[in-house]
Amino acid sequence: MEMQKVLIAFAAALSIGLPAFATAWAQSKIGAAGAGALAEKPELSGTIIILLAIPETMVILGFVIATMILLTVK
Repeated sequence: MEMQKVLIAFAAALSIGLPAFATAWAQSKIGAAGAGALAEKPELSGTIIILLAIPETMVILGFVIATMILLTVK
């Protein structure tokens, strides 16, 4: 029973940790490209903000999955 709790906690940690790592990597690339684009065309600021927000949905979905794992599995 104790090992099952450990594996459930590990699954929840992975379900939020891996998307958070992937989001950070994606946002670093988007941020660097966005800074270059803003230097040339300042009117693109709204588009760049949206492009930075899109990967954040992966973390939100990972949090939802982690919550579902922790609350539904007994």
